[in-house]
Amino acid sequence: MKHACFALLMAIAAACAPSNSPANDTATTTASTGTQATATQPPAAQEKPASYYENKVAELHTTAGEIDIRFFPDVAPNHVKNFIDLAEKGFYNGTKFHRIVPGFMIQGGDPNTKSDDRSYWGTGGADKNINAEFNDVHHARGIVSMARTNDPNGASSQFFIMVADSPQLDHQYSVFGRVTKGMDVADKIVSGPAENEIAVKPETITGITIRDAHDDEKGPAPKQP
Repeated sequence: MKHACFALLMAIAAACAPSNSPANDTATTTASTGTQATATQPPAAQEKPASYYENKVAELHTTAGEIDIRFFPDVAPNHVKNFIDLAEKGFYNGTKFHRIVPGFMIQGGDPNTKSDDRSYWGTGGADKNINAEFNDVHHARGIVSMARTNDPNGASSQFFIMVADSPQLDHQYSVFGRVTKGMDVADKIVSGPAENEIAVKPETITGITIRDAHDDEKGPAPKQP
């Protein structure tokens, strides 16, 4: 079992195969910070217009602290919609940041991590895949991007947060947001004990609140430097 892989396929045959995992590289850049805003009540799933997903922020409540993510629907609308829809269904509640690589990133969003059976961690996903939305946003520290299989359209539910700059991932993975608060929490998570990049004492997402973005958290996705 290749625990360190970004496997998201639902098929049993592909679940244990190595996927197109980004290589570990190092460098740093900073992420901006934002402030709290009022949470909103989501409309019924079938009634959500595209405008519903604009200017939204996800508050990830974890056992290590809070991480806030602003979304980039202007460059990855389907990935933003997918994450928000899953979060509002409670899909991510109880999932763990199972993969941690210092100087690189932390990865979470696998429903298999709700189980204590670590042999399946990193191989789970939601009930559908999302087509690639590769864009010009640089994989800098604080960027949130989607894990996937070797198939460019193999993203599902797993995502990763960059703790360092990794330009080799650009145009290979779909960036859909950036951390506005809680990079200190991400740094805490990535510094935990691990074996073969799998967290030994993983931190858990206890819940996600989707709220309207504060003025400081709005705006288009950053352009490639």
